[in-house]
Amino acid sequence: MSEALYRKYRPAKFADVIGQEHIVKVLEAEAKSGEISHAYLFSGTRGTGKTSVARIFASTIGTSKNDIYEIDAASNTSIDDIRALNESVFTLPFESKYKVYILDEVHMLSKAAANALLKTLEEPPAHVVFILATTETHKIPETVLSRCEVYTFKKPSQEVLKKVVINIAKKEGYIIDEASAELVALLGDGSFRDTQGIIQKILAYSKDKKISEDEVRLVTGAPAITLVHDVVTAIAEKDLTLGLEAVKKATSQNVDMSVFLKLILHTTRAVLLVRFGAPSVIKNDLSEKEFSFAEKLSKKEGSFSSQTMIELLTAYEKTTGAYIPQLPLELALVKIIKEYK
Repeated sequence: MSEALYRKYRPAKFADVIGQEHIVKVLEAEAKSGEISHAYLFSGTRGTGKTSVARIFASTIGTSKNDIYEIDAASNTSIDDIRALNESVFTLPFESKYKVYILDEVHMLSKAAANALLKTLEEPPAHVVFILATTETHKIPETVLSRCEVYTFKKPSQEVLKKVVINIAKKEGYIIDEASAELVALLGDGSFRDTQGIIQKILAYSKDKKISEDEVRLVTGAPAITLVHDVVTAIAEKDLTLGLEAVKKATSQNVDMSVFLKLILHTTRAVLLVRFGAPSVIKNDLSEKEFSFAEKLSKKEGSFSSQTMIELLTAYEKTTGAYIPQLPLELALVKIIKEYK
């Protein structure tokens, strides 16, 4: 497995793209009709397929590799960089109808650079197509946005990522059970690329062709699900001792506290949504066992509130770099259980 899995399994055609049907259908129709816009903006969180879809679209409209230019705007932020780009667009393509410029992380451009790009976006040569990609649309000037066809990429659901995990493991000659695949999908945090990176580490570590949940937890630093359930149960039942004991066990097992809190947040959110009558929002993201657990705890009167989530989110943000990694979670439990009765 010398090749990175996110490269190996990167979609090569529109049919390979998962979870972005609302975008793929429109782009396919444009490519077929020949009514190509001069500028597109692909927006979405990391690892959702923006650059891959940009490459596929460029290829679909007949652009060869020699006429596709990928530019990392985070490394080319100055006005001089954009002026050089503006000059290059006027040269004709080598062997294609179009020259396609893919600008990644375009929100990182300086204000002067964005203004310089705007001039070319307003009156581009007929042979040029711009595809801008960003994780932070709100940082892009409205004048630039108004010149682009804007497409918002969805984060893949946990169920989608779970299927990706199982399929990749199978193609690599491994077997992974449902619970392990679900854990990897959760830790992938809505990113195909991050999920594939986790799979890569697990496959490299696995001692045989059957991946166990213990191996997944060892490689990722994730805790046993019983510890997560103990913390969430402690919050529901106002049992501080149970919660702090679970944190202590997790610490003794060298569990990554950020991962621990991520799983606690995931489960607590599920309980909260079920409690307030919105189970459909998260049902597809949970196994049957996890959903039953959330449903059971949601029936405890006054067990969860929005303040619970705020305290846990604050603890998660403070965990990275904390002198005592478990302290933010311990303090959150004290506040939730003792102060918000």
